[in-house]
Amino acid sequence: MKKVICCILLLFPLLAGAQSFYNFQRQRSLILTGGIGTASYFGDLKDPGELIDVKPTFSIGLRQHFTPHISIRSELTVFTLKGNDKSSEDAARQKRNLSFKATNFELNVVGMFDLFPRGRYFYQRPGINFYGLAGIGVMYMNPKAELDGETYALQPMRTENVKYARVQPVIPYGIGARFKVNPFLNVGIEGVWRLTFTDYLDDVSTVHQDKTGWDPIRAELSDRSEGMVYGPGSIRGDSKDKDNYYILQLRVNYYLPNNFLFGNSQNKLMNVKRKAYKR
Repeated sequence: MKKVICCILLLFPLLAGAQSFYNFQRQRSLILTGGIGTASYFGDLKDPGELIDVKPTFSIGLRQHFTPHISIRSELTVFTLKGNDKSSEDAARQKRNLSFKATNFELNVVGMFDLFPRGRYFYQRPGINFYGLAGIGVMYMNPKAELDGETYALQPMRTENVKYARVQPVIPYGIGARFKVNPFLNVGIEGVWRLTFTDYLDDVSTVHQDKTGWDPIRAELSDRSEGMVYGPGSIRGDSKDKDNYYILQLRVNYYLPNNFLFGNSQNKLMNVKRKAYKR
Protein backbone atom coordinates (compact mmCIF):
# COMPACT_ATOMS: atom_id res chain seq x y z
CA MET A 1 0.00 0.00 0.00
CA LYS A 2 2.86 2.36 0.83
CA LYS A 3 4.39 1.68 -2.59
CA VAL A 4 1.11 2.62 -4.30
CA ILE A 5 0.87 5.87 -2.33
CA CYS A 6 4.50 6.71 -3.18
CA CYS A 7 3.87 6.09 -6.90
CA ILE A 8 0.81 8.35 -6.82
CA LEU A 9 2.79 11.09 -5.09
CA LEU A 10 5.57 10.78 -7.66
CA LEU A 11 3.15 10.87 -10.60
CA PHE A 12 1.15 13.81 -9.27
CA PRO A 13 3.63 16.52 -10.46
CA LEU A 14 3.72 14.90 -13.91
CA LEU A 15 -0.05 14.81 -14.12
CA ALA A 16 -0.25 18.41 -12.95
CA GLY A 17 2.29 19.40 -15.61
CA ALA A 18 0.34 17.56 -18.29
CA GLN A 19 -2.87 19.25 -17.18
CA SER A 20 -1.09 22.61 -17.46
CA PHE A 21 0.24 21.70 -20.91
CA TYR A 22 -3.19 20.82 -22.28
CA ASN A 23 -5.12 23.45 -20.31
CA PHE A 24 -6.89 25.51 -22.99
CA GLN A 25 -8.23 28.00 -20.44
CA ARG A 26 -4.80 29.63 -20.45
CA GLN A 27 -3.91 32.01 -23.22
CA ARG A 28 -1.52 30.66 -25.87
CA SER A 29 0.21 32.81 -28.44
CA LEU A 30 3.33 30.71 -29.13
CA ILE A 31 2.89 28.14 -31.89
CA LEU A 32 5.12 25.27 -33.00
CA THR A 33 5.09 25.15 -36.81
CA GLY A 34 6.19 22.55 -39.32
CA GLY A 35 5.68 21.50 -42.90
CA ILE A 36 6.54 18.95 -45.58
CA GLY A 37 6.17 19.37 -49.32
CA THR A 38 7.94 20.06 -52.58
CA ALA A 39 10.47 22.60 -53.86
CA SER A 40 10.40 23.83 -57.45
CA TYR A 41 13.45 25.41 -59.07
CA PHE A 42 13.40 28.12 -61.75
CA GLY A 43 16.64 28.78 -63.57
CA ASP A 44 18.81 27.93 -66.58
CA LEU A 45 18.24 24.18 -66.24
CA LYS A 46 14.47 24.44 -65.83
CA ASP A 47 12.21 23.36 -68.67
CA PRO A 48 9.65 25.98 -69.75
CA GLY A 49 6.13 24.97 -68.77
CA GLU A 50 7.18 22.85 -65.78
CA LEU A 51 5.52 24.52 -62.81
CA ILE A 52 5.86 22.04 -59.96
CA ASP A 53 8.87 19.81 -59.24
CA VAL A 54 8.60 16.88 -56.87
CA LYS A 55 11.64 17.58 -54.66
CA PRO A 56 11.36 17.09 -50.88
CA THR A 57 11.26 19.90 -48.32
CA PHE A 58 10.97 19.99 -44.52
CA SER A 59 10.41 23.00 -42.25
CA ILE A 60 10.27 23.56 -38.49
CA GLY A 61 9.94 26.76 -36.49
CA LEU A 62 7.96 28.94 -34.09
CA ARG A 63 5.24 31.55 -34.61
CA GLN A 64 4.22 34.25 -32.13
CA HIS A 65 0.94 36.20 -32.17
CA PHE A 66 1.13 39.92 -31.41
CA THR A 67 -2.33 41.16 -32.47
CA PRO A 68 -5.56 39.39 -33.54
CA HIS A 69 -4.39 39.68 -37.16
CA ILE A 70 -0.57 39.80 -37.03
CA SER A 71 2.03 37.20 -36.08
CA ILE A 72 5.74 36.65 -36.74
CA ARG A 73 7.23 33.30 -37.70
CA SER A 74 10.82 32.09 -37.87
CA GLU A 75 11.62 28.77 -39.55
CA LEU A 76 14.44 26.57 -40.74
CA THR A 77 13.77 24.84 -44.07
CA VAL A 78 15.72 22.04 -45.74
CA PHE A 79 14.95 21.66 -49.45
CA THR A 80 16.26 19.94 -52.57
CA LEU A 81 16.61 21.49 -56.03
CA LYS A 82 17.52 19.68 -59.22
CA GLY A 83 17.86 20.34 -62.97
CA ASN A 84 19.08 18.30 -65.93
CA ASP A 85 19.49 19.21 -69.60
CA LYS A 86 18.98 15.60 -70.64
CA SER A 87 15.34 15.75 -69.54
CA SER A 88 14.70 18.77 -71.77
CA GLU A 89 12.96 18.61 -75.14
CA ASP A 90 15.18 21.47 -76.37
CA ALA A 91 17.92 20.10 -78.67
CA ALA A 92 20.33 22.91 -77.77
CA ARG A 93 19.98 22.11 -74.09
CA GLN A 94 20.49 18.41 -74.70
CA LYS A 95 23.78 19.23 -76.44
CA ARG A 96 24.82 21.47 -73.54
CA ASN A 97 24.21 18.49 -71.20
CA LEU A 98 24.61 20.32 -67.87
CA SER A 99 23.00 19.16 -64.62
CA PHE A 100 22.96 19.89 -60.91
CA LYS A 101 21.44 18.74 -57.65
CA ALA A 102 21.53 20.61 -54.34
CA THR A 103 20.36 20.13 -50.77
CA ASN A 104 20.01 23.66 -49.43
CA PHE A 105 19.10 25.29 -46.12
CA GLU A 106 17.09 28.44 -45.45
CA LEU A 107 16.47 30.38 -42.25
CA ASN A 108 13.84 33.10 -42.48
CA VAL A 109 11.69 35.50 -40.47
CA VAL A 110 8.31 36.49 -41.92
CA GLY A 111 5.40 38.65 -40.88
CA MET A 112 1.99 37.05 -41.32
CA PHE A 113 -1.40 38.74 -41.69
CA ASP A 114 -4.56 36.69 -41.07
CA LEU A 115 -7.68 37.61 -43.02
CA PHE A 116 -9.95 36.85 -40.05
CA PRO A 117 -8.99 37.96 -36.52
CA ARG A 118 -8.16 35.51 -33.80
CA GLY A 119 -10.67 35.40 -30.93
CA ARG A 120 -9.99 36.64 -27.43
CA TYR A 121 -8.60 33.21 -26.55
CA PHE A 122 -6.54 30.99 -28.86
CA TYR A 123 -9.22 28.27 -28.99
CA GLN A 124 -11.78 30.83 -30.20
CA ARG A 125 -9.93 31.31 -33.51
CA PRO A 126 -11.89 30.81 -36.77
CA GLY A 127 -12.34 27.29 -38.08
CA ILE A 128 -10.74 28.36 -41.36
CA ASN A 129 -8.44 31.29 -42.04
CA PHE A 130 -6.45 32.66 -44.97
CA TYR A 131 -3.21 34.60 -44.68
CA GLY A 132 -0.42 36.32 -46.54
CA LEU A 133 3.22 36.47 -45.54
CA ALA A 134 6.45 38.24 -46.46
CA GLY A 135 9.85 38.61 -44.89
CA ILE A 136 13.60 38.11 -45.21
CA GLY A 137 15.93 35.15 -44.93
CA VAL A 138 19.31 33.66 -45.70
CA MET A 139 19.96 30.56 -47.77
CA TYR A 140 22.94 28.22 -47.91
CA MET A 141 23.24 26.64 -51.36
CA ASN A 142 25.59 23.91 -52.56
CA PRO A 143 25.03 22.85 -56.20
CA LYS A 144 26.68 19.53 -57.10
CA ALA A 145 27.09 17.42 -60.22
CA GLU A 146 28.05 13.82 -60.91
CA LEU A 147 30.98 12.92 -63.18
CA ASP A 148 32.13 9.34 -63.81
CA GLY A 149 30.36 8.11 -60.67
CA GLU A 150 31.80 10.81 -58.40
CA THR A 151 29.87 13.78 -57.02
CA TYR A 152 31.55 17.18 -57.00
CA ALA A 153 30.60 20.47 -55.36
CA LEU A 154 30.51 22.96 -58.23
CA GLN A 155 31.12 26.25 -56.42
CA PRO A 156 34.81 25.51 -55.62
CA MET A 157 35.34 24.44 -59.26
CA ARG A 158 34.52 27.93 -60.58
CA THR A 159 33.09 26.45 -63.79
CA GLU A 160 32.53 29.96 -65.22
CA ASN A 161 35.59 31.43 -63.50
CA VAL A 162 33.27 33.22 -61.06
CA LYS A 163 33.60 32.85 -57.30
CA TYR A 164 30.06 33.25 -55.98
CA ALA A 165 28.97 33.02 -52.34
CA ARG A 166 27.17 29.96 -51.01
CA VAL A 167 25.25 32.07 -48.47
CA GLN A 168 22.69 34.29 -50.17
CA PRO A 169 19.83 36.56 -49.04
CA VAL A 170 16.28 35.59 -50.02
CA ILE A 171 12.89 37.29 -49.85
CA PRO A 172 10.02 34.87 -49.15
CA TYR A 173 6.45 35.90 -49.89
CA GLY A 174 3.27 33.92 -50.40
CA ILE A 175 -0.18 32.88 -49.21
CA GLY A 176 -1.73 30.05 -47.25
CA ALA A 177 -4.82 28.63 -45.60
CA ARG A 178 -5.16 26.87 -42.26
CA PHE A 179 -7.96 24.77 -40.75
CA LYS A 180 -8.72 24.27 -37.07
CA VAL A 181 -8.66 20.59 -36.09
CA ASN A 182 -9.05 21.00 -32.32
CA PRO A 183 -8.31 23.72 -29.72
CA PHE A 184 -4.55 23.09 -30.00
CA LEU A 185 -4.00 22.01 -33.62
CA ASN A 186 -4.24 23.50 -37.10
CA VAL A 187 -3.46 21.95 -40.47
CA GLY A 188 -3.17 23.80 -43.74
CA ILE A 189 -1.49 24.41 -47.07
CA GLU A 190 1.01 27.12 -47.98
CA GLY A 191 2.78 28.28 -51.12
CA VAL A 192 5.78 30.61 -50.81
CA TRP A 193 7.93 32.06 -53.60
CA ARG A 194 11.59 32.77 -52.83
CA LEU A 195 13.11 35.75 -54.62
CA THR A 196 16.92 35.46 -54.74
CA PHE A 197 19.72 37.76 -55.80
CA THR A 198 21.93 35.11 -57.41
CA ASP A 199 21.99 33.38 -60.78
CA TYR A 200 24.07 30.48 -59.48
CA LEU A 201 21.56 28.23 -57.72
CA ASP A 202 22.36 25.81 -60.56
CA ASP A 203 25.99 26.96 -61.15
CA VAL A 204 24.99 28.19 -64.64
CA SER A 205 24.79 31.86 -65.58
CA THR A 206 26.99 33.42 -68.28
CA VAL A 207 29.41 32.13 -70.95
CA HIS A 208 32.08 29.47 -71.40
CA GLN A 209 35.58 30.52 -70.40
CA ASP A 210 38.99 29.79 -71.86
CA LYS A 211 39.89 26.52 -70.13
CA THR A 212 43.58 26.51 -71.01
CA GLY A 213 45.52 25.14 -68.06
CA TRP A 214 42.41 24.03 -66.17
CA ASP A 215 42.33 20.80 -64.21
CA PRO A 216 40.67 18.13 -66.44
CA ILE A 217 37.84 17.51 -63.95
CA ARG A 218 37.11 21.22 -63.64
CA ALA A 219 37.11 21.61 -67.43
CA GLU A 220 34.76 18.66 -67.93
CA LEU A 221 32.34 19.85 -65.24
CA SER A 222 32.26 23.22 -66.99
CA ASP A 223 31.62 21.78 -70.46
CA ARG A 224 29.61 18.53 -70.46
CA SER A 225 28.69 18.67 -74.15
CA GLU A 226 28.91 15.46 -76.15
CA GLY A 227 30.63 15.42 -79.53
CA MET A 228 31.54 19.11 -79.49
CA VAL A 229 33.42 21.68 -77.42
CA TYR A 230 32.13 25.17 -76.65
CA GLY A 231 34.77 27.84 -77.23
CA PRO A 232 35.44 30.84 -74.96
CA GLY A 233 32.52 33.28 -75.04
CA SER A 234 29.97 30.67 -76.13
CA ILE A 235 26.67 30.99 -74.30
CA ARG A 236 26.45 28.74 -71.26
CA GLY A 237 23.53 30.37 -69.44
CA ASP A 238 21.29 33.42 -69.28
CA SER A 239 22.38 36.00 -66.72
CA LYS A 240 19.49 38.41 -67.35
CA ASP A 241 17.16 36.65 -64.89
CA LYS A 242 18.07 35.51 -61.37
CA ASP A 243 17.33 31.97 -60.21
CA ASN A 244 14.37 31.47 -57.85
CA TYR A 245 12.48 28.67 -56.15
CA TYR A 246 8.96 27.96 -54.91
CA ILE A 247 8.00 25.81 -51.93
CA LEU A 248 4.54 24.22 -51.57
CA GLN A 249 3.86 22.53 -48.22
CA LEU A 250 1.28 20.85 -46.07
CA ARG A 251 1.47 22.66 -42.74
CA VAL A 252 0.88 21.78 -39.06
CA ASN A 253 0.57 24.32 -36.20
CA TYR A 254 0.46 23.37 -32.51
CA TYR A 255 -0.36 25.94 -29.80
CA LEU A 256 2.18 25.76 -26.97
CA PRO A 257 1.90 26.94 -23.35
CA ASN A 258 3.33 30.42 -22.91
CA ASN A 259 5.96 29.09 -20.47
CA PHE A 260 7.09 26.37 -22.93
CA LEU A 261 10.45 27.98 -23.77
CA PHE A 262 11.45 29.01 -20.25
CA GLY A 263 9.63 26.47 -18.13
CA ASN A 264 9.71 27.34 -14.43
CA SER A 265 12.69 29.69 -14.77
CA GLN A 266 10.57 32.67 -13.74
CA ASN A 267 9.44 30.85 -10.59
CA LYS A 268 13.04 29.91 -9.81
CA LEU A 269 14.09 33.52 -10.22
CA MET A 270 11.36 34.64 -7.83
CA ASN A 271 12.50 32.04 -5.26
CA VAL A 272 16.07 33.30 -5.50
CA LYS A 273 14.87 36.87 -4.92
CA ARG A 274 12.78 35.76 -1.92
CA LYS A 275 15.79 33.98 -0.36
CA ALA A 276 17.98 37.00 -0.86
CA TYR A 277 15.31 39.20 0.70
CA LYS A 278 15.05 36.91 3.77
CA ARG A 279 18.80 37.17 4.32
